[in-house]
Amino acid sequence: MTASDADWIHDWNAPESGTAKGPPRTVELNDETLRDGLQSPSAKAPPLQAKRDFLHILCDLGVTSVDIGMPASGVQALGDAVLLAKEIVRHRLPLRPNCAARTVSKDIRPIIEISQRAGTAVEVAAFLGCSAARRRVEGWDIAHLLKLTRDSVSLAVRAGLPVMFVTEDTTRTHPDILSELYRAAIESGARRICAADTVGHATPQGAERLLAFLRALARSSGEDVAVDWHGHMDRGLGLVCTLAAWSAGADRLHGSALGLGERVGNAPLDLVILNLKLMGGWPRDVARLTDYVAWTSRWTGIPIPWNYPVFGQDAFRTGTGVHASALLKARQMGDARLEDLMYSAVPASWVGRRQTIEVGPMSGDANIVAWLQDHREEVNQERVAAIRRLAKESDTMLSDDDIFDLLQRLEEP
Repeated sequence: MTASDADWIHDWNAPESGTAKGPPRTVELNDETLRDGLQSPSAKAPPLQAKRDFLHILCDLGVTSVDIGMPASGVQALGDAVLLAKEIVRHRLPLRPNCAARTVSKDIRPIIEISQRAGTAVEVAAFLGCSAARRRVEGWDIAHLLKLTRDSVSLAVRAGLPVMFVTEDTTRTHPDILSELYRAAIESGARRICAADTVGHATPQGAERLLAFLRALARSSGEDVAVDWHGHMDRGLGLVCTLAAWSAGADRLHGSALGLGERVGNAPLDLVILNLKLMGGWPRDVARLTDYVAWTSRWTGIPIPWNYPVFGQDAFRTGTGVHASALLKARQMGDARLEDLMYSAVPASWVGRRQTIEVGPMSGDANIVAWLQDHREEVNQERVAAIRRLAKESDTMLSDDDIFDLLQRLEEP
């Protein structure tokens, strides 16, 4: 919320006087759209040139890291990852690429190859399932997991690559197991650890407790170790848990455009950015978020839900009389900012949109006046009454054509 907004809004989200922890903290972001996002069972894979274009959108947004794939999954994945890494190098994009890998040499070696062919160090995001359930079905013991961790991290570090060590299903794994594995990874050279809420189990309180645990572990290592958060949406809590992780001190947050990903998806990075902006934790302009979600919908074939926050078609749209009345009054005062916050927590102007007033069965005269003014049509009592009658007889919003046809009939002798 800006200083000028404080004239109109009392923000109950703000900490009470005397309890503030200092100015909001900025944070790094890691985009997972091109890897975890494309694991969505409903998504199609974009062509290579579209992926290249996507990297440039990320740079404009201020995203600093990007997952460019899991190269061990096949020849196509390896080839695309090489060319995406080369795109970053060729255009000197301020992006740090990373690739996902299991903690086995056959997954690590392709990332070493990509780094050598592209001429840039690609971060190895080495993940390892370690929950009791996974250990049970795989027949793994802790000694085996520790060996996998040490061998894989050491292999990448010897090749000169940065390593982020990720435990799968962190949010359902015992702290003793996590401590052993993360310490082994750090001792082997990993300088970033990641908590993965792989099945979307976490609550905000759980995310905060886990982040406190991991930050304490990182500090106790004596090394400069960053802590990441990777969330999923199975309970619908991926966004709020990601924000809780930020509040709890995570150094980098993961997410994907439109929340695409395995099963019901990842934390939606577009909404993470918008919420960080609203809370003072994102200093960059967010206008290109519109292109970010539009690119994702176009090239993955996933439609933007009509009620999706900020970017759905209904985000800044109303046909309700009470709402339209207040919006119209603010508009007539010439106060665009007041209009923008009247019935919206997110300014439509941030993403190149405006408050849209339409006419339907729940509308009042203000809706009709606003529509006529927006379409540069004369406002008079006869027109308002006729449109009102048509709207009250309808079971849905009137289209522009519906209203124009009515206006034409009114002009007929």
